[in-house]
Order: sequence, then C-alpha cells, then structure tokens
Amino acid sequence: MSRRRKGRDVNGILVIDKPVGITSNGILQQVKRLYGAAKAGHTGALDPLATGVLPLCFGEATKFSQMMLDSDKAYIATARLGIRTETGDSEGAVVEERPVAADLSPENLESVLDRFRGDIQQVPSMYSALKHKGRPLYEYAREGIEVERPARPVTIYDLTLLAVRENELDVAVSCTKGTYIRSLVEDIGAALGCGAHVTALRRTMASGFTLDNAHDVPELEAMRERGESLDGLLVAPDAALSMFPEVKLAGPSLVSILNGQPVRITGQSQEGFVRVYGNEGFVGLAEAITEGEGVKLVPRRLVKNSDKR
Repeated sequence: MSRRRKGRDVNGILVIDKPVGITSNGILQQVKRLYGAAKAGHTGALDPLATGVLPLCFGEATKFSQMMLDSDKAYIATARLGIRTETGDSEGAVVEERPVAADLSPENLESVLDRFRGDIQQVPSMYSALKHKGRPLYEYAREGIEVERPARPVTIYDLTLLAVRENELDVAVSCTKGTYIRSLVEDIGAALGCGAHVTALRRTMASGFTLDNAHDVPELEAMRERGESLDGLLVAPDAALSMFPEVKLAGPSLVSILNGQPVRITGQSQEGFVRVYGNEGFVGLAEAITEGEGVKLVPRRLVKNSDKR
C-alpha cells in the first residue's frame, strides 16, 4: 500500500528575504506550511545571524537545487575589529581582545583588503556545516573538539570597502560557492593585527536572484489572510539556470530526451550542462559530451509532465 503524500504539488522557486534570528530550515518550514506544499528545500543555509536572499525550491525545482547551491553569491558584511570570538560572529564567546591601530585609514585598509581579492586559499570555520566523518564541523566545535581542516581554493571576485567607523568596517563581497564570510572577516582581522568578527551579514545575491526578487513571510501571511494565491510569486526552475546555454529540441530528438535517452545534435560546441527546451518550454538539464565529430546530449535532470510530442 503506497503512502499518501501530505500537501499539494507546488512547483517553482520562491526567493525569500530571510530575517535574522531563524535558521534557513526554520524559514523553509514556515513557507512550506503557507503553501501547503508536499516537497520543498532550500539552496544553502544562512546562519541565524544572517539575512537576505534565500531561494526556496518546491516540487520539480528541487531537482536543480545542487546547481543553485554551486552558484556565485554576494554579501554585505559588518566586521567588528579588535575582538575575536569562538564562532567568528557575534553569537560566539569572546576569546581575545586587542587594540585597533589608530592609523586605520581607508588607504591602509585597501592595501590589506587587496590581499584577499582574486583566487585565495581559505580554511573553513569550525562552526561551518562542512562534514567530517559524517558529522558537521559545528557539532565537533560545540564539543570542544578541533578538527584539522585543509585550506580550500575560493575566488573573491569583488571586495569593496563601503564604510569605516570606529572599530567597524562594512564590506561588499562577491564570491564563489564555498566562501565563508566569517572566515574572510577573521582573516582580514588577523592581517590587520587586531582580530575581527562578523556582527551583521546580509546576502544580496544567490543563484542570480537579488533582494529585488525577494519576498518576506509577513507579505506571504498577509496575502493568505486576504485569500490571495501565493503561487503567482513562484518563478520557473529555469530562472535559476541562466548560467547554462540553451538548446531547443523537437521531433524524435525531443521524444528521446524526454524518455531518458541520449541524442546526437549539431551546432553545440561547448561541453557541460545545457538547458533543454521543447514544444512546451523548459524540459530540464542535459549534459553535452563530445563524441567523435559531434556532440551527444545526455539527460540529467528532467521535469515531469513535459510535452512528448
């Protein structure tokens, strides 16, 4: 006897402006209940301290959550200089206080920030969700256990000094996946010789979505109270996949892809993932693989209810 799914079929992406003081999963569960959705997931956790862009995937869109997780991100962070904490943010206990240099001019700061622009090596925080032997690092940290973490390559596309106040900096960061802003701020503090930690963090871009695309929970609740449908706020899954080139198929080639079979195509020279479209729109993701003189498209993530004509 098959289990009956709880909730209705909801498909698409909702961009939420996550508030401070709640986990990403906590906000996901709130929104999932508001939609009455059977299946939902988020695309990379933000700390409770952090706010901002958090794309939520529903139904068929969850098939592409890993691609969204792998996308570039952007943040605005406030760093408190002169204090290091256990967690690298204001939620952790203070472990060291040091004086901040009196001559901390924008020019001096720029010379330090320049060391962290471009391709760098970064040691992840012990309070990250990275796993060691099947357990997230933050669980070890809470038990007082230090785990050796190798440095990982990340790219800081942009690191802009926005403001300087007494013992505080505001910076805008654009970076690759896997960049830990807490670790970046701690490293900047170490380079300044005084230490630092994050006191505020706002994600301004993820998966190509910005704060202009984001909605908040009070807005959703108000719509529900007015009897309005929330489904109109959803965007199609392919809205988060614009980094991949587009391929249009028709006829037997489209039918083969929809049936999970690879097809040979012409006019595609770049290997890697491509967005596939058919008669009725987005079909899913396929991988373009060079084979002989041509290219083979191998279906990887297809959406249901695609047109098979």
